[in-house]
Amino acid sequence: MSEIKNMETLKQWLRESKHTVFLGGAGVSTASGIPDFRSAYGLYREKQQGISYEEMLSHRYFVEHRSEFYDFMRRVMLYPDAKPNPAHYALAKLEQEGKLDAVITQNIDGLHQMAGSKNVIELHGNENRYFCLSCGKTYDMSIVLGGAGVPKCTCGGTIRPDVVLYGEQLDQNNLVRAVEYVEQADLLLVGGTSLVVYPAAGLVNYLSRSAKLVLLNRDETPYDDHADLVFREDLSEVLAEATGL
Repeated sequence: MSEIKNMETLKQWLRESKHTVFLGGAGVSTASGIPDFRSAYGLYREKQQGISYEEMLSHRYFVEHRSEFYDFMRRVMLYPDAKPNPAHYALAKLEQEGKLDAVITQNIDGLHQMAGSKNVIELHGNENRYFCLSCGKTYDMSIVLGGAGVPKCTCGGTIRPDVVLYGEQLDQNNLVRAVEYVEQADLLLVGGTSLVVYPAAGLVNYLSRSAKLVLLNRDETPYDDHADLVFREDLSEVLAEATGL
């Protein structure tokens, strides 16, 4: 099927759908200057002093090397100046028009909300939320960017990011909500994700047989053969055109 016909089909499905859901990963935010993780150009190809970036984002590393963990966060993971790109705005537009039930994201950058999306399920948390391990007091990213070393609460407790680190379980309430939205969807858009990280990738398996699956990803995924449409083009451009942004 040609690219033009693919686009016309996607536009038609968006018009006809009663329950569209979007499931997205790091590729949604690359146009905002935030690198992805698992592609040929992703962060996980990098290492620091022989330690992989994935290891530095683990619960064990946070517990055993807190100062180094926060140095890594400041240098590599935090993008305080990042702004939403057309993909984020296109999804927010669909929701405002009553055509999108929910955004389910693996990203922690908060750009969907910044673009105007309201019903966002953050499977992996948010890099702009922090809390004290002792008293529970909450903070934003400025508590990390405003100093060096391990940020401390006014009570003296250690502050940690409200994100899911490797070795930790996802918030089960968020996961259950995500499953429910996918089960009810008649159109599932999956964008900017390799669909290899579970349990997020497994959400596709909850899609009903009568529903349509559209994949928008630069690289191949394990679900390409199951998709009704596959786009390899720039995600932000595809979504912007499909929604008339």
